[in-house]
Amino acid sequence: MAAWEQILLGIGALLLVFFFWPGVKVTMEKSRQAENPDWASVFIPIGVVVIFIVFLVMIARS
Repeated sequence: MAAWEQILLGIGALLLVFFFWPGVKVTMEKSRQAENPDWASVFIPIGVVVIFIVFLVMIARS
């Protein structure tokens, strides 16, 4: 990649950061004020996905 392309990519990344920063700031503030999450609602879907992937791997090996 040429140097001018890297410079343009860096400028674009900085513009994106400055564009999204107000929304990120508001979201972080809301996150601090939120209640503690219900961990079962986090771990149950993750567990189901892991079990499904293990099931698929077992089927693929046979």
